[in-house]
Amino acid sequence: MNLTRFFDHWGITENPFRGEEARQDPVFMRLGVRGAEGAALAAGPGAPAQAGDGARPGTPPGPALPRAAHSDFEKIAGDFDRPSTSIVFGEKGSGKTAIRLQLAERVGEFNRARPRGRCLLVSYDDLNPTLDRFAERQGATDRRASVTDLLKRLRLVDHIDALLALVVPPLIDALLGDGPGRDSAVDLELGAEPWKAVRRLPPARRRDVLLLQAVYDRPDQAEQRTRRLRRRLRLPPRPVALLWDALVLVGWLPAAAVLLWTSTGLPSGLLTPYGSLALALAAAWLLVLAKRLGWDRLAWLRAGHRLRRQVRVIGRGDRSWGASVRQLHAAGVDLSALPVTDSDDQRYAMLERVRAVLAGFGYASLIVVIDRVDEPTLISGDPERMRAMVWPLLNNKFLQQPGVGIKMLLPIELRHALFRESAAFFQEARLDKQNLIERLSWTGSMLYDLCNARLAACSDPARAPAGISGRPVTLLDLFAEDVTRQDLVEALDQMHQPRDAFKLLYQCLLEHCSNVTEDQAQWRIPRLILETVKKGQAERVRQLYRGVRPA
Repeated sequence: MNLTRFFDHWGITENPFRGEEARQDPVFMRLGVRGAEGAALAAGPGAPAQAGDGARPGTPPGPALPRAAHSDFEKIAGDFDRPSTSIVFGEKGSGKTAIRLQLAERVGEFNRARPRGRCLLVSYDDLNPTLDRFAERQGATDRRASVTDLLKRLRLVDHIDALLALVVPPLIDALLGDGPGRDSAVDLELGAEPWKAVRRLPPARRRDVLLLQAVYDRPDQAEQRTRRLRRRLRLPPRPVALLWDALVLVGWLPAAAVLLWTSTGLPSGLLTPYGSLALALAAAWLLVLAKRLGWDRLAWLRAGHRLRRQVRVIGRGDRSWGASVRQLHAAGVDLSALPVTDSDDQRYAMLERVRAVLAGFGYASLIVVIDRVDEPTLISGDPERMRAMVWPLLNNKFLQQPGVGIKMLLPIELRHALFRESAAFFQEARLDKQNLIERLSWTGSMLYDLCNARLAACSDPARAPAGISGRPVTLLDLFAEDVTRQDLVEALDQMHQPRDAFKLLYQCLLEHCSNVTEDQAQWRIPRLILETVKKGQAERVRQLYRGVRPA
């Protein structure tokens, strides 16, 4: 017998225990996202909409499926209108990525109910670009340093710069009408004509938008987009800047006019009083030219160099930074707000500017979700490298910003490292105020309910066999009569994590189907297979925790 025939008998439309990664699991999508939206996400982009709110073709419409959320999810999520920080430690496969996806779904529901008080979700989980640029910059100055030594130089301000570099480009895309960019970390909804809304902002707020763009926009477009954005924001040049530009353009005319009026030639005409006046005027114009095209350009280039030294997670050159700084100077932006030092004051001020600008578009709060810190190439699961990257974020001032919630979903290895820290570290981080969850654990009963929810998401009651009474199939239905609910709960309890629980049940199904023929019509899994598979899977989990198995 094969699995397809087994599932057909029970009216199960797909294998509910196949998925091991929440991001690629369509069953989880249907559990986490209600109704037709969940069906669309599970089907993928471009799939036709289905009638009603059923999860799959052939599944009749009905009430929304229950969510498969961890019991600590409400504590982690908190209130989105007054977001708070949460720090969660969990094993691989314990559901951290699932929590991130469920947070995104819950924020979407919150935003649909509160269009003028929405919450912006920023996913700070694709850390490869940020760490690669940082290591490249640091490695260029110290080629003998190891990767761990390089990562130990990562500062809190570098993380803030990286977060701002995620939020600002899609904001500028919308204001310039460039369409959606390459960013997937932020989903901004600014309305049909955001450029009209931004023009109604006060001039000081529009200058804040220009400042944010000049510092945190995409490196390959920033210089050109600064000029475009200044025109779109209708920020006129300062009178002093206009005066200097006018002197550069027409400053030679007085000297030429004096020479023409006196009808004197060169060089003998220079000995006359009018010739000397013309020479003085020409020299003054040359000084203006030298200041505007020489000294000022060097000053902007010098400012760009200082920016490049401090903003170490964005790959721009001195010339590109300098060109944007010149536009800021012309628009009257306060250049003292540029992050040209390692102080965090300018970065927090930049975050406040972002929040103030987004408030004009209906966003009242901000949530940052930090996940998958063990996956970047430079880290590759190394606990010491993870510690070097994450520890700067454990700063009470950063974690307790008003209107900003930081949700940190961290590997369990960092919990072990955290407990070895000093009292001074705990005093700075103030983890007692951060909704700390020391271990994201699952009991056998929780895993039993989760597996039943997945079965319900994949069941078609109309195709269920006789005796099910038109209800979705349950986990207990799939096993022999001598297997009790408590037996299943105890077996799942030894798995500890959803991923391992799914592997246990998948192996039970596979072992049963491979040991019976289809004409035997044995549609229930015997107790012996459950016991045998449980023993093998429990040993696998123990070896995984001891680090002697890869998965």
